[in-house]
Amino acid sequence: MKVLVIGGGGREHAIAWALRKSPRVTEVVCAPGNGGIAREARCVPVDVSNLAAMVALVQGEAPALTIVGPELPLSLGLVDQLQSLGLRVFGPTQAAARLESSKAFAKSFMQRTGIPTAAYALCTSLDEVRRELKSFAAPIVVKADGLAAGKGVVICNTHHEAEAAAAEMFSGALLGAAVDEIVLEEFLTGDELSFFALCDGKHAVPLAAAQDHKRIGEGDTGPNTGGMGAYSTDALMPPALRDWLNTRVAQRVVDEMAAAGTPFTGILFCGIMMVPDPNGPVLFGRGPVSPMVLEFNTRFGDPETQAILMRLETDILDLFEAAIDGRADRLDIQLKPGAAACVIAASGGYPGKYPSGLPITGEAALHNADPSLKVFHSGTALTSDETFVTAGGRVLAVTAVSTIGLKEALGLAYDALGKLSFDGMQYRRDIGWRAL
Repeated sequence: MKVLVIGGGGREHAIAWALRKSPRVTEVVCAPGNGGIAREARCVPVDVSNLAAMVALVQGEAPALTIVGPELPLSLGLVDQLQSLGLRVFGPTQAAARLESSKAFAKSFMQRTGIPTAAYALCTSLDEVRRELKSFAAPIVVKADGLAAGKGVVICNTHHEAEAAAAEMFSGALLGAAVDEIVLEEFLTGDELSFFALCDGKHAVPLAAAQDHKRIGEGDTGPNTGGMGAYSTDALMPPALRDWLNTRVAQRVVDEMAAAGTPFTGILFCGIMMVPDPNGPVLFGRGPVSPMVLEFNTRFGDPETQAILMRLETDILDLFEAAIDGRADRLDIQLKPGAAACVIAASGGYPGKYPSGLPITGEAALHNADPSLKVFHSGTALTSDETFVTAGGRVLAVTAVSTIGLKEALGLAYDALGKLSFDGMQYRRDIGWRAL
């Protein structure tokens, strides 16, 4: 069958690559794609912020299945539009995607449904921020409501810093566009975990766990990014923890969204903080802990997807179709034992301003050189003379898998990174440091 993937980053490259392995997929189309994705799929241009253009593209291509990768098209209601035309599409509706597109909605939803989360306050003005800050001890987390490409969260060490961050969010100085509402949130400490569940509107089925590295600097320092690397191992999610998260978080989300008339279908990404708690259950091998939900995403994460899909042994098409057809609970999802790791090579200056159009060297020699290694393209373009150049903040996602363990997977990834270069290339050298 012909499958269309909406998006053009590392996540979409990994999805297209996984689809190419399915014996039932005859053609993969990606819109808009990027330079590296063009090796896996036929790339066609589209503006993922233009709902009408995306709908017209899908109608013109007439795929048997459409996969919506990024959060923006989900928040615009692309799934709703395609479903109204009788087309098969993987992803949540606009109403269900509010779990990600509105942090205020997500926090209120968690409080209402008893899903464990940090204490918070919703504020629509700077005066309200000043009043509510009195209830929070420093440090304080300040979150912009709405989508912000992973950059709408600021951890502030003082009330003054929190007020300043809120002011920049309200004015638009921080994110380039003003926000109407912000979330003040209690700062939690502990081990972070990304838990992914496949959902079909009635059932939540555990897929995998990963750990992301959001900060630009080693030792988790500096500003937040879209993600500088991730790893996935068996040890991250022991069976007791998997069952607890699926029952207390993912399945509860699915049940409550269905009861509200907005059933959730697609990938539910639960950002979890494992908070040390003497009264909590022993779930993480280092317990007792209390798992707390930091946020929801309503699609595959980036760069977690690259690591998870390197481990996935089940045909990815089976996952998509089971979710759409309401039979996710009948799947037996299999992952390779061991570990996978992804390290992002980013442009100099990222997550601030960065140059584009810089030639990338060394990538061709790595392409298909080792089945345990894959260089996914996050932000690249292909010039007329077939040269890859940078075209984004996060440029390449160097991903490796090993049945032995995380140290070996990271060794493969870092060895490959040493063979890649472009002017200003930066990457973290401590991905997986918590586990190691």
